[in-house]
Amino acid sequence: MSRRPFIILFLIGFALFSMVVTTTIGVADISSIDVFKIIISKIPGLTFLIEQDWPSTWDTIILQMRMPRVALGFIVGASLSIAGAAFQGLLRNPLADPYTIGVSSGAALGATIAMFLQTSLNMTFQIGIPFFAFLGAIIALAFVYNLARVGNTVPVVTLLLAGVVISSFLSAVISLLMLLAGEHIRGIYFWLVGGLSLRNWSHVLMILPYIIAGSVAIMFWSRDLNVILLGEEEAANLGIEVEKVKKIMLVAASLITGAVVSVSGMIGFVGLIIPHTVRMIVGPDHRILIPTSALFGGIYLIWIDSLARTVMAPVEVPVGIITAFLGAPFFIYLLRSKRKDFRF
Repeated sequence: MSRRPFIILFLIGFALFSMVVTTTIGVADISSIDVFKIIISKIPGLTFLIEQDWPSTWDTIILQMRMPRVALGFIVGASLSIAGAAFQGLLRNPLADPYTIGVSSGAALGATIAMFLQTSLNMTFQIGIPFFAFLGAIIALAFVYNLARVGNTVPVVTLLLAGVVISSFLSAVISLLMLLAGEHIRGIYFWLVGGLSLRNWSHVLMILPYIIAGSVAIMFWSRDLNVILLGEEEAANLGIEVEKVKKIMLVAASLITGAVVSVSGMIGFVGLIIPHTVRMIVGPDHRILIPTSALFGGIYLIWIDSLARTVMAPVEVPVGIITAFLGAPFFIYLLRSKRKDFRF
């Protein structure tokens, strides 16, 4: 009997456990039991089961401050892992992820432009930030893909180099916008380094439609992605519309990345580490790999966020800094282990 269903069930249980435990972490000392009681007390039809014996301020702390942050952390981690798995499968290389191929930088530039317009022109269109980020991600991806393409193929080394070039250029544009932002530069900077502080339910609801749409599209075409792994010519012979699937996957993964970056900033290497690690556990079947990566990535990021809140308390370390510290050595390991495949 396959162990995959048990792995998914275990991850679901551990995800719920992690959400409850990480919700207890903070200045106010609130136990897991109290968190559970507070949540139960707000569920219609179950309130009679719980007698309130905690300060009323705890309701606000748990329901309006910690839970939205934990939920958003899980969504961000899961989404980046889904996008990373899609990019790695489509490009058939474990080094591909939204961060390394420049998609995150494009999304960051799009969101930065939206924020710059809001602060400079006193405009308010928070719901439009994910759209700007998605647009930036798509444009960056198009530049990287076309810059790296040689005939009908996209060499991995060329793709990574193109990603570095485009990311560097976009970072320069972002730096220019930060300079022009003047007094608002601090807010844009802390947003760019990646973090989940001061996030609430409105941020969760704002990106959820984009995440659901992109994830459903990727899961729907995951079987076709498995066939493409055999080679594009073989996939075409088996009746797969290769170019159509590639475009759908690229747009869906960019949509997810853009939505996530619009609320969390640039959190790198999650889409690189998680899918590659999960692939070694459950195998390359994307029908299993993608949902497992989503669960694994969500769990990973909420614990990383908890570390960010506590490692230098009362100062909070941006999540993107910690993921970079963990992800960069992993990237070097992958690069060295796969270097025989990277020949000009």
